[in-house]
Amino acid sequence: MADNGKTAGIPRVRKDTVKRILLVEDNPGDARLLREMFDEQPEISRKATVTVVTSCREAERCLSEGQVDIVLLDLGLPDATGLTAVRRAQAAAPRIPLVVLTRLDDESLAAQALQAGAQDYLIKGHIEARGLFRALRYAIERKALEETLYEEKERAQVTLRCIGDAVVCVDNQEIITFLNLVAETTTGWSLLEAVGRPLIEVFNSTDNRANRANRTTATAIPRIHTMYSAASRALIRRDGSVIPIESSIAPINNREGQAIGTVIVFRDVSAARAAASMVVHAAQHDVLTGLPNRLLLNDRIDRAIILAQASAMQVAVLFLDLDGFKYINDSLGHSIGDKLLQSIAVRLVNCVRNTDTVSRQGGDEFVVLLSEVKEPHAAAAIAAKILKDIAKLHSIDRHELHVTASIGVSAYPDDGTNAETLIKNADTAMYQAKENGRQGFRFFTPAMNTRAVERQSIEASLRCALERDEFTLHYQPKICLRTGAIVGAEALIRWMHPVRGMVPPAQFIAIAEDCGLILPIGKWVLRQACEQARIWVDAGYPAIGIAVNVSGAELKEEGFLEDLLAILEQTRLDPRLLELELTESVLMRRTDSTITILTILRERGVQVAVDDFGTGYSSLSYLQIFPLDVLKIDQSFVRQIAINGSDAAIVTAVIGMARNLKLRVIAEGVETREELDFLLAHECDEAQGYYFSKPIPADKFMDLLRQGLAMTVASALSGSATPILGGRAREGVLV
Repeated sequence: MADNGKTAGIPRVRKDTVKRILLVEDNPGDARLLREMFDEQPEISRKATVTVVTSCREAERCLSEGQVDIVLLDLGLPDATGLTAVRRAQAAAPRIPLVVLTRLDDESLAAQALQAGAQDYLIKGHIEARGLFRALRYAIERKALEETLYEEKERAQVTLRCIGDAVVCVDNQEIITFLNLVAETTTGWSLLEAVGRPLIEVFNSTDNRANRANRTTATAIPRIHTMYSAASRALIRRDGSVIPIESSIAPINNREGQAIGTVIVFRDVSAARAAASMVVHAAQHDVLTGLPNRLLLNDRIDRAIILAQASAMQVAVLFLDLDGFKYINDSLGHSIGDKLLQSIAVRLVNCVRNTDTVSRQGGDEFVVLLSEVKEPHAAAAIAAKILKDIAKLHSIDRHELHVTASIGVSAYPDDGTNAETLIKNADTAMYQAKENGRQGFRFFTPAMNTRAVERQSIEASLRCALERDEFTLHYQPKICLRTGAIVGAEALIRWMHPVRGMVPPAQFIAIAEDCGLILPIGKWVLRQACEQARIWVDAGYPAIGIAVNVSGAELKEEGFLEDLLAILEQTRLDPRLLELELTESVLMRRTDSTITILTILRERGVQVAVDDFGTGYSSLSYLQIFPLDVLKIDQSFVRQIAINGSDAAIVTAVIGMARNLKLRVIAEGVETREELDFLLAHECDEAQGYYFSKPIPADKFMDLLRQGLAMTVASALSGSATPILGGRAREGVLV
């Protein structure tokens, strides 16, 4: 969570709050690395600016100008080091959140910086993009929380002063002569009842030494001006209850300066102590769920490691991330999302022992510390129980919500010897669990780090691929099975990496979706495909449709509709020649807005196709709800139609259903003559696959159009002719 709105008066922080970042770093290499991490995050880099300075003096100048939202501060600057740098930055802008940068061997200094007011710290050499932006968001959250708590405390103190203190007056024999209204309420004695009674009877303290001081007040007062009580003093009220107090005494003198009595001023400090406890608690706990936060969790992991060393036990760390939580937030709102997170927190606590710790890291991420574990795999039972309990129905404000989780597990000492490493490795294992299908758990292995590095490398290269013009489009023809003619083409992206060579889409599309790069890449694909289709039209070839795949991230992106219509206008392509392919799962997200967008596109003439039909949602009701033109039968069914009766029945049913709904049917992945014969026999409209042609570059596709290679269905059925484009895929690629 994502973070959602406001909770209990505490401001919640959105990702786009991180807009103006000041990086104070004198090491060019470290500064460049951090800049690259910012550039790798499009959802932030599009909206954020990063200013780099190399000294504390330059940082103070920037902060004085007030154009900074958060500061990343190196603790080893040429003109200020360690806590000096922290204090100077805070003096320049006390309300700006501060994240310090330190080296591994200076982690104790980083801890001191946190005590001095920094919101978080990052260890150089152990920083990754995900952790960096998580730290920035959480630092802003914590700073906002500190500011809110400070304001609340200040208001409380002003209120206490306005109410006034309790006042008791006695004579030289320590007999009560006066109580004010606050003193009456505090002690439980009314003025009429208290006057004439001994001080010790009305103002009875649990501190015996203080009581003795009370009894000798008359002799002590002439030698002092004011005397304060011990901080641990408590007042026993008339009803026997005990309250902590702070008090002071001063003499009451006559005109000659002789002491004639004493005034005791005191206040009930129960609220103040409770407020202090609340501040301490808030600094160590998550505001929304009340669970320990990252700082308290790290401390408890370190303590658990010390105990494990002494008892020859082990420690396990579980990193948990909810699957699909963002869609609940987007569809039902942040208030529902917050309550769901609170429900998750309760279930997590109920799954572990009292000696364990459940922590919320932020958003929909939780970490569970299992202390005193006999062996790492003992954590498997807890992980399985957590997955089962979380998956149970959550009833939130009349909504029945289902949510699952993915868990990564790391263990001390095999996977790390400190809190930071254990959490990082559990996080890595969690992402592996997500890649393996979600709603499961995985133990960390060293090989996961290799995969994480590989993924990071691909992600870094992807960010430069568009600028370096490394992408290209290949086109796979669509064949009309009634005439044998090429009636369309599907645009498919290819990436020619300067070092890796041709990178298959399966290796980079999912990464592009995860890191947000699918948005600029998808826009580039759409423009290139439309431009190419226009080139073919201008060259005099018969107008054929061009199909482009659209991801869920693109469809929900603000401005998608406007950008698409602008591309059609700029390329002068007839909208009827553009076909958007969306999977079933994409259609089912944000149903109302998707229907609105697709309806507008249909009105302009753009075709809409359901890609990989049959592999997504089992409900077919959406076929009548959405404005659709085409069903594309997934190749997993087509490949089995000649040998698997069930798949043949499914394909037959889809073709019949589409005909009744007046939808065009395209079969994907046709690779054999037997498959083609089946589709011809059941009157499928179109087909594509290696039997006809693999995806080919634009110039080769133009050669196909130029040659006009096509054959009639009758010729294909007679068996006297070769396939439409000349051969079988399983015996060798045709084109």
